Amino acid sequence: MNKVSPPPAFSAPAFVGQSRAEFEALRVANRDLEYVDALLADVVGTLRGKRLPIHEADKLFESGMQIPHSLYLMDAHGEMTNPFGRGIGDGDPDGTAWPIPGTVSRVWGTNRAQILMSLRDGQGVPDPAEPRAALERVLERFAEMKLTPVCALELEFYLIDPARDADGSPLPPRCPRTGEREHTASVYGIDDLDRYAAFLSSLNEAAAAQKVPVSAASKEYAPGQFEVNLRHQEDARRAADHAVFLKQIVRAAARANKFEASFMAKPYADRAGCGLHIHMSLLDSDGNNVFDDGTAGGSDTLRHAIGGLQAFMADSMALFAPNLNSYRRFQPDMFAPVNRRWGVNNRSAGLRVPVSPGEARRIEHRVAGADANPYYALAAVLAGVHHGLVEKLDPGAPATTSVSREPDLELPLMIDDALKTLKQSTLLNSYLGAETLSLYRETKRIEAQRLRRIIPLAEYDWYL
Repeated sequence: MNKVSPPPAFSAPAFVGQSRAEFEALRVANRDLEYVDALLADVVGTLRGKRLPIHEADKLFESGMQIPHSLYLMDAHGEMTNPFGRGIGDGDPDGTAWPIPGTVSRVWGTNRAQILMSLRDGQGVPDPAEPRAALERVLERFAEMKLTPVCALELEFYLIDPARDADGSPLPPRCPRTGEREHTASVYGIDDLDRYAAFLSSLNEAAAAQKVPVSAASKEYAPGQFEVNLRHQEDARRAADHAVFLKQIVRAAARANKFEASFMAKPYADRAGCGLHIHMSLLDSDGNNVFDDGTAGGSDTLRHAIGGLQAFMADSMALFAPNLNSYRRFQPDMFAPVNRRWGVNNRSAGLRVPVSPGEARRIEHRVAGADANPYYALAAVLAGVHHGLVEKLDPGAPATTSVSREPDLELPLMIDDALKTLKQSTLLNSYLGAETLSLYRETKRIEAQRLRRIIPLAEYDWYL
């Protein structure tokens, strides 16, 4: 798979005109801007790119930004992985990145603007490792069926103390009101929201500045753990964009209030993990929700979609749970699924149909961790839904009691097994792209290998 990329292209894609108009409007309304960050989200979901003086921003729209294709293929520590020789082995060639419409904003608390970019080769084709492009390929399947996925993502995270425990592990934050270390779960506690009102206010200010449609915030099931919901979008790409930028603004709001924020799937062994919950429904060409048929149980289309999600879950686990730590989250009674069961108003099931009016009938996919790349996770979910509709898959009877203690032995619940299962998935390859998934698998395999070379302190305690 080691190949030399075509030379960069300097002919702007058609969408760049809209991006430029949006940027000009922002620049006129914000005369104090001094810089612009041109950003790409890598396979981990980390934002990378370049910072330009604002007076040089026009070249982003005229000739694009030259940046290496290998930028996408970083591990979680920000190191190049060189999968199949991409990077060091092929001379680390540049592609041309172009500004994406709808992603221009001011960066809260700074004198900077930012815009998300799409990296293209010499023929204007998106880089095979670009996560957003993989999602776009899945969405094309729904356009052919004249169906529109409506999606919203929810992210759980921890506020933590900038200081660490003696062994380097995270510590819950100190209460802003008393200075005492947080120690209770206090799920949905309103007093908890009051104590962290300054952080939540910063978060809402940042969201407004950066056009991230934040909805409800809630206290979750551990000290310092919160969840933030995003509003539903009829453009699934925007829904994933919002999740990427939500992580950015949560971290900024935390720093502004002398905390750190972590989206690690399982930072505490004995506490709840952090999930990326994906809500989705489907509209037909007349704007009707095809998951609703007027009954309490929902339509056959809803059940077929759930059947497809069940069929794709094992193949997609490496996308939902992308690293060694991710799999610590899947434990009984920890609000993370251990099987492929579905249920109505049942949080023990990974595939949940929330209680809602018929027009808002939707599926909540609860499998992905907060450490997952939102583009890949959403692409895998939508691929499963599409497959279920095409094949009219039956999901079986819904779970009516807790299924949290019924592990599915066919689900790969370790990173090596998940990557192996992903490699064998012809179906998922056909949706997201074989080259895309090959590069992702190899990047994550190298990342896991690098982490295993580090001897954890517990091994000295047990074996020295």
